[in-house]
Parts: sequence; structure tokens; C-alpha cells
Amino acid sequence: MLWIIVGAVLIGVMVGLLGSGGSILTVPVLVYLLGHEEKIAISESLAIVGGVASAAAIRYAIARSIEWRSVVVFGLPAMMGTYIGAWLAQFVSGTFQMILFAGVMLVAARFMFGRRHQPAAPSEGEVPLASESEEPGHAMWKIVLEGLAVGILTGLVGVGGGFLIVPTLVLLGKLPMRQAIGTSLVIVALKSGTGLIKYLAILEEQGAAMNWATVGWFCLFGIVGSLVGSCAARRVNQRILRRVFAAFLVVMGIFVATMQVIELLGERDTPETPRTASP
Repeated sequence: MLWIIVGAVLIGVMVGLLGSGGSILTVPVLVYLLGHEEKIAISESLAIVGGVASAAAIRYAIARSIEWRSVVVFGLPAMMGTYIGAWLAQFVSGTFQMILFAGVMLVAARFMFGRRHQPAAPSEGEVPLASESEEPGHAMWKIVLEGLAVGILTGLVGVGGGFLIVPTLVLLGKLPMRQAIGTSLVIVALKSGTGLIKYLAILEEQGAAMNWATVGWFCLFGIVGSLVGSCAARRVNQRILRRVFAAFLVVMGIFVATMQVIELLGERDTPETPRTASP
């Protein structure tokens, strides 16, 4: 129970501080701290990420900081992509998914390290500079394609993808940072729900099941953590925070990849003992 509280609060705090990034910690916490099998952990991650994002999006909706047109343009392809990614997941091993997940962590770190010349927004993070030369029609098809790609990634490895969605909405959708974050949260919630529906069917076919008690506790403490993070965001230097978190992602990405290589080598000598979704 202690690991659930610590992990969930940490995930929520990162979401509140950065507007994204916290969900990328969910799968490692479920797999390496709680010992859940990879596909079960990814399914649970989708439920947790969707729940926390939905709750966090409420205050943005009340403040009218959600651009619903972008939800449709980016969100519908993302939902389709997530379903495709979840469908593809049944044809690959959990080890492959975790190695891909490690790669995603390194890509996320690169995104955070790369934000050097962008002015900081007062409370929500750094605001990327939008390109004035980008034509609306040209940007539109890019948004649709990226929504599809991010959705497939979500379905395969269980991350929300906010670290990709927010820059896309700011650079291509020309949204203010706060509105991009609120819109991103709605998109993350929608595509996480879509992926979860498919994963539940896959798990049922495999005779496996999620631990809904764990999901519930993670959602509860994750929401509390996101509120704490939102309050702390006004007092923390966002640029330094992003670089520290990026360095942490690099370490975690290398750790996850190393653990999977060790597991692959171990499978040559001993039969696989699957992890279960224990609380």
C-alpha cells in the first residue's frame, strides 16, 4: 500500500507541475514496484492515466480553457490510433512493449532537454514559440497524423503522450499554453479510455484481469498529487524542473531497458514465471 501511495502521489505531482510527464512513470511503478505483469500494468496505466487526466481537465473546463475543435481534430485520430495500438499489442510480447516503453522515456527526455529558447509561462510551464509561417491547412494534416501516431504509441505502451500533444497543439494548433494543457488532458482521457476498452477484451481472452483496487487507489492519490503539483508550479522554476525530470527519465529508460535484457537472458535458462496484478 505504501508503494501505491508514494507512486500515485509522485505521478500526480508531476502532472500538476509540468502538465504532462507523470503518466510515463505509471508503468514502471506498476511493473517494478508492485510486480504486475507487463500487459496488465499497461492496461492499468491506461485506466489510471485516463482517470487522473479526466479529473485534472475539470478545472480547465470550468475556466473555459479547452479548445474543443482541437479535441476533435487531434482527439479522434488519437482514439483511433490508440485502438490500433492496443490491437497490435496482442501480437507482441510484454518484453517488447517494455523495451519500446524505455525508448519512449528517452524520447520524452529529449523533448524536455530540447526546450532551451522558449520563454516561461507564469504558472503552467514553458511556452513554445509558434511558427508564423505555418499555414492552417498544412498544420491541420500534421495534427491529424501526429494524433494517430501518438494514439498508436498510447495503445502499445500505456503512456498518455502529453509531452507530445502539448507542443503539437501550441506549435501547430497555435493554442496558448494553458489552453493546450487543458485540451491535452481531455485528449489523453479519451484515448486512454479507448485503449482500455480494447485491453480489457484482450485480457479476458488471455484469462487475466486488472487489479481495480490498485487502479482506484492510484487515481485517488494521483488526483491529490496533481492538486499539490498545480499549487507548487507557481513556486518552482519550470526550466530547471524539466531538466531534472528529463535526467530522471534517461536513468529510468536505461534501467527499464537493462531489466528487460536481463529478463530475456534469464528466459534462456529458466521457464517464465509471469507476474500477477497483486495489490
